[in-house]
Formats: sequence, C-alpha cells, structure tokens
Amino acid sequence: MAAPVNPPRGMRDFLPADKARREHALGIIRNVYRSHGFDEIETPVVEDYARLHAGLGGDNEKLSFSILKRGIPPEALAAAAEAGDAEELADLGLRFDLTVPLTRFFASHRAELPPVFRSIQIAPVWRAERPQKGRYRQFVQADIDIIGESGLLAEIELITATSQALAALGLAGCVIRVNDRRILFGLLEHCGFASKMHDRALITIDKLDKIGVTGVVDELREADAEAAERMGEILTNVAPLVGSGEGGGSGIALAHDAIAEVLPAGAAEEGVANLVALGEALEGSLPEGVDVRFDPTLVRGMGYYTGTIFEIAHPGSGSSVGGGGRYDGMVGRFLGQDVPAVGFSIGFERVVDLIELPEATGPEAVALIADADVELADLLALKRALVDRGHRVRLEKRQKNMKALLARVASEGFTRVANVRAGASAADELEFRELS
Repeated sequence: MAAPVNPPRGMRDFLPADKARREHALGIIRNVYRSHGFDEIETPVVEDYARLHAGLGGDNEKLSFSILKRGIPPEALAAAAEAGDAEELADLGLRFDLTVPLTRFFASHRAELPPVFRSIQIAPVWRAERPQKGRYRQFVQADIDIIGESGLLAEIELITATSQALAALGLAGCVIRVNDRRILFGLLEHCGFASKMHDRALITIDKLDKIGVTGVVDELREADAEAAERMGEILTNVAPLVGSGEGGGSGIALAHDAIAEVLPAGAAEEGVANLVALGEALEGSLPEGVDVRFDPTLVRGMGYYTGTIFEIAHPGSGSSVGGGGRYDGMVGRFLGQDVPAVGFSIGFERVVDLIELPEATGPEAVALIADADVELADLLALKRALVDRGHRVRLEKRQKNMKALLARVASEGFTRVANVRAGASAADELEFRELS
C-alpha cells in the first residue's frame, strides 16, 4: 500500500475552487487598500538571519525558519546542534512577518519613495508553529503600513481602510481594540514596577484573557509583590471597561472619562491624549458592524511597538484576526535616523475561515466538448476566437458519462457549454447552453 503523500505539517494544498475563492477575497482586500491610496510592493521571502533576530520580533524570532549557509556538511550541523550553536550555521531565514522586510525595503529605496510612503504587502510568511486550527506554518498576511507620518492621520487611515476591508469581506461583529504602549508603561510605573521588569510584566499582562486577573497577579508577584497587588486592583476595575461599548454605527468607546478611569491624573498624558483624539476622529467614520474600543490591557507581543497598538477581535475566533501598531524606532536601525512608521495587518487565514466566500467572478467561462474526429487546428481556432472575445475557455473531450463531465465543469465555475462537431470552424456557429 502506498504511503500517504501529504504536504508538510502546518502547510496546505488548495484545490482550484478554494484557490479561486481565496484570490477573490484577497482581491477585495487589495482593492479596498488601493482605493485608500496605498501602493503594493513585493519583498524577498528571505532576509538576513541577523536582521530577523535583532530582538524586536518577540516570540516570533524563536519560531523563524533558518536557512543553512551553503556547503555545511551534515556532520557539522549535528555537532553544532549538540553544542547549542546551530544558529552559527545560518546566514538567512524565511520571513516570519512582513514588517521586518518592509523596514529593510524602505531603508534600501528611500530616495525613490515619497516622503510619506503608504504600502501594501500581501504575501505568505513562515513560522515554526505547533499546527492547530487557525494556526499554520505557512500563512498569508495582508499588511498596510504608513512610513514617514508621525501624526495621528496615519493611525486613522490604517483603521478606516482595514475596517472597510473587513466590511467588504462581509465579516460583521469585529471589534478593533486599541491601546497605547505609553499607557501600559504608565500603569507599570504607577504600580511601582522597576523599569527593568517592564517587559516581563507586559508579557504576563498579555496573558490576561487566558489566566485571568488572579493568574496575572500570581505571576507578577514573582517580580514585585506590592506592585502586583496594585496592578490586580487596576485590572479588576478595568475589566468591565474592556467589554463596554455598544454596536451601531462606529460604536466608538474612547471617551476621555473612560480612559481617565484607568490612569491616575498626569500619567501617560501623551498616550491618553492620542487615544482621545483617535476616538474623536474615528467617530462616525467606520462601517456598520465594526466597533472600536479602548482596551488598557492590550499589549501586543512585538518588541518594536512604541505608541498606538490595535488588535482585531471577532466572536467566531479564539485568537485575534489582525493587529498592528506604531513602530517609530525600527526603520532607524537601518538608516541611522528614526523615521515614524505604523502598520496594520489582517490575518488572512483566520479571516477567511470566518467568512462565506462568494464564487470568484471574472470573464464568462465556457467549455467546449469536442468529438473525437474534430481536427485539432479547428478546435484551437475556436478556442482562440473565444479567448480573444474575453471568455475563459476549457477544452474537454466527449466522454461516455457526459453527466459527470458536465457536473465537474460546472463545479469548476464554467457557466455554458457547446458541442464541437467535425468541420466546425466558426465560433459564431457554436450553440451554447447554460449549465445549471
């Protein structure tokens, strides 16, 4: 018995109908982004190992796939792995997100780009995940980023474009949770956590939805017991706030008094003012079915975020279906000078699992069923004439089981069919019938 021939774990094949529907959905996203003034770029699937492991990618750096240097013999790999030095054998790696490649791209081509660059990247990325529902080792991200704009306009454009893309896909019930890293650090300072413990504390707070307030406090006690208790009180008080906000219209819940309930007076004033202004600007500008709410417990795991952060939640998914934020310090690592930047990414694989994808649309698709005695030159001439008219054309040979053949071509998106007899040479003479 032949062994099963499956793709690698965490990676998938897509049949023609699935591929067509996915491309249709990606086309919707791409068209919405382009209508908002973004331009599409493409970057290599590999980047330098050192760039991918610069300490800004959070846990995703640990999940990156590395590419061995050329000429490394197997015995050297085994010895290095045993000694814990396997990373010395790699000089390249597969990208684990699209942000690191974008910042390198901008640094490489800055002289050729406008002062404020609005980019689209829609492409696969790779992570050595533990495969499970909604989590794959190869998956598509749909990113928009704005580089060179330090003002709030960038965040507003990203949120409005992303929300309209979600609405165009028919994904209702989305909540865009927003926060500001400066507010998070303000909370930590207010509670009394030493600055050297901030990153560790944020990692713990990011687990709030999984381990609850009690679990967060217990874990934070290892860093500072008194500060942990203060943080526990704040988290308990803000829990109702996180879930607040009614739907209807834009459903914005970023009022100043709501934010003031979370932070003591004077703490993280710049971050608070930023979210207040964001809420006011977005009021009434989002499509129906998309809600925006302030969530002071939102962390986002990437180490490169510096200000506003956002994440898309949906009741049909146990994980976020998108996210992003401001990463003003990242481009400067390549240029030697800081450049403001902010981005928003839709997790396409999770989104596509939540929506009913319509049949892909395009040119009329017709099938020509040829008798065995039809001359190839005549058949090709008919096909060429129909293609020149804008049709999508499939050639099929007549079979005994015509019912099965017609059912198959119909399932593949073909809407009309014509029989081709010997001697047929003019497309206008073909008699087409509809496929139900």
